[in-house]
Amino acid sequence: MNAPAPVELIRQHLIDPEVCIRCNTCEETCPVDAITHDGRNYVVKVEICNGCNACISPCPTGSIDHWRLVPRSQAYSIEDQFSWDELPAQAELPADAAATMLPAVDETLQSNAARSPSSANAPWSAAQPSLQLFTHKSPLNATVAGNFRLTAADAEADVRHIVLDFGTHFFPLLEGQTIAVTPPGNDDSGRPHTPRMYSIASPRSGEREGYNNASLTVKRVTVDHEGRPARGVASNYLCDLKKGDTVQVTGPFGDRFLMPNHPGSNILMICTGTGSAPMRAMTEHRRRLRAAGKALAGRLMLFFGARRPEELPYFGPLAKLPPEFIDTTLAFSRVPGQPRAYVQDRMRERARDVAELLAGDTFVYICGLKGMETGVLQALQEACTLAGIDWPSLHDRYVNEGRFHVETY
Repeated sequence: MNAPAPVELIRQHLIDPEVCIRCNTCEETCPVDAITHDGRNYVVKVEICNGCNACISPCPTGSIDHWRLVPRSQAYSIEDQFSWDELPAQAELPADAAATMLPAVDETLQSNAARSPSSANAPWSAAQPSLQLFTHKSPLNATVAGNFRLTAADAEADVRHIVLDFGTHFFPLLEGQTIAVTPPGNDDSGRPHTPRMYSIASPRSGEREGYNNASLTVKRVTVDHEGRPARGVASNYLCDLKKGDTVQVTGPFGDRFLMPNHPGSNILMICTGTGSAPMRAMTEHRRRLRAAGKALAGRLMLFFGARRPEELPYFGPLAKLPPEFIDTTLAFSRVPGQPRAYVQDRMRERARDVAELLAGDTFVYICGLKGMETGVLQALQEACTLAGIDWPSLHDRYVNEGRFHVETY
């Protein structure tokens, strides 16, 4: 008689629900659409995943980098994964199991992953970030030191500047990093709410120098992207906080969207709304260095968009910064009696200046709503074309050298 065929094993890619902060980076990065999510977990479709690893590097938490050897016939389904609160342990394998590797990624997928803006390295001169000092199982309890409305009282958008004090806990943060905040209570399924990620709006020396604190820029969510009423769980929780309240924080996260530290570096910043948070942090760090007498040859250029001046976060402090320190161009899309203007429109108007900056020792940061990304990339390409610069080659070099960074949501 013939011996039974050995059990075939596969190396199944899984996402750790305890560490994942639901930032959607993996799903956006996956070139074959193998990652999906429900209201609770992000999961990997075993029948589609080809093991290309394009999602590994962009993940800010490392939750994406988990694998289990399982019999192909017993692979975890997405329904299994949606039900998890933690990863299952590696199961004992049959003695007659024969492992097989997942299909290798083809050259096309490798190329697409390499060209993804989110796969950029950190700038060569960036400071070394601290990562994941506090986790979901062991969060940091921060105290609210202030909650200030940034937008006008009659503005439709309620945007807040929230200062968190970390007390005596070691929690170093760099410009461009993020932290996650966990709202109290349970979701509709009765499970505790998942953490939400927010960019730091303060420089590495803290919102107030000499104090162990940091700030966030948070917009109260009252409608979804289609304009339908929707109450954002985390944003409303944060916007309603009072001084002295306690907040559960995890992180820090992020080792790529970091600013360069060498004094000759130029920084081109393009943002809308609360995407201004990391730009505010970088600008304030440079401002403090300048105030301390540090020699900084690098230039700052900012394109900042909002619907109206009254809804532009940090409009007042930004207007006080001297033009020799930062070259600022604002774009407003809902001012009565004026044509709509978006950041990409203002970039086209200043194409020569943009191209001149891109030809130097420059680092680009784009942050805001997902809808801005295509227009901004087109404006950068047009500016380069007018200046005789090969944008595709420059873009590839910028990504590979850690000079091009995109965070959209």
